Amino acid sequence: MAAPIEVAVCTDSSAQLWSCVVWELHSGANLLTYRGGQAGPRGLTLLNGEYLLAAQLGKNYISAWEVQRKDQLQQKIMCPGPVTCLTTSPNGLYMLAGIAESIYLWEVSTGNLLVILSRHYQDISCLRFTGDSSHFLSGGKDCLVLVWSLCSVLQVDSSRTPAPRHVWSRHTLPITDMHCGFGGPLARVATASLDQTVKLWEVSSGELLLSVLFDVGIMAVTMDLAEHHMFCGGSEGSIFQVDLCAWPGQREKSFQSEQDSGKVFKGHRNQVTCLSVSTDGSVLLSGSHDETVRVWDIQSKQCIRTVTLKGPVTNAFVMLAPVSMLSSDFRPRLPLPHFNRHLLGAEHGDEQRRGGLTLRLGLHQQNVLGGQDQLRIRITELEDEVQNLRKINRDLFDFSTRIITRPTK
Repeated sequence: MAAPIEVAVCTDSSAQLWSCVVWELHSGANLLTYRGGQAGPRGLTLLNGEYLLAAQLGKNYISAWEVQRKDQLQQKIMCPGPVTCLTTSPNGLYMLAGIAESIYLWEVSTGNLLVILSRHYQDISCLRFTGDSSHFLSGGKDCLVLVWSLCSVLQVDSSRTPAPRHVWSRHTLPITDMHCGFGGPLARVATASLDQTVKLWEVSSGELLLSVLFDVGIMAVTMDLAEHHMFCGGSEGSIFQVDLCAWPGQREKSFQSEQDSGKVFKGHRNQVTCLSVSTDGSVLLSGSHDETVRVWDIQSKQCIRTVTLKGPVTNAFVMLAPVSMLSSDFRPRLPLPHFNRHLLGAEHGDEQRRGGLTLRLGLHQQNVLGGQDQLRIRITELEDEVQNLRKINRDLFDFSTRIITRPTK
């Protein structure tokens, strides 16, 4: 049996040559390319080792490719709005998408939209599942990170609003990235923010384990599989290595670039957008707005390979290539279903309620339906007003964020 191959999967915002490229991590040899659209940040994921999914930048659909049908767009998954982030559960059963400030949860086998979660106040920037698919996490521009129990979300009564298991509100500026370690409900989660901090949390208790302060905003974060080191990508291009075993019992730490110069990777000329570590913890992969993907030797902090793309890097991660990616005759076990854009049974339930109302009220049908029409018009007007207020709120928040994070001359 052949040894598993580690590959790097990358996308950029220009998509001039391809939408996505897969290359062998250690040799740099191109293995696969996929064409059709531009993948947005945090918008690329592998579904069950059989499909590659890419949320299109600024568009309201997700592109899906069979991993071996390189140049043929298999399907477009239409969504209610532009997708800001995307992920799938490790067991391949569920897909999550962030659309504005809401989380949409689909069942992959049927394509049914199971639930819409609206507990964020600003756009969602990143989504992550735990390794056992029992929990998922959402981070947003509202500075909040929410921890959700998948079981609780799926079993909640339709008359009640699902509630997150934990609400982490210790960040003071938008969340830029998250990384979930191993351990399922016992996992540790790293969250990065424009407030120049990276925080380490425990999923089971919800406790804050460690907070590290940097000199710059942090745009990307990851950990090695052993969780001995945490890697943090800065807005000016540096990558910082934090040794998690160096400060036992210490909850807060300031990373001093001068004192910890041996823990800094330097080479990118612009902000780091994504980070990933190889399985054995010896190699670090980084993508940047400077249109390069770099491979680093972690021990020496030296760049051992640079791949230049045609635009700012939006996604870059390392994974063990699934059998489906390396076998030319592999086909998915099941085709992707049609993904619904509306909650299952919502329209049918409305029809039943209207029919029951007509039967019960008899002679007063016209008056009741006339009142319903007026109520429906009023609700539509209020929804439009709420959407307008949300847009104004987002614009004010983005403006304030730009002013606060503007570097001083």
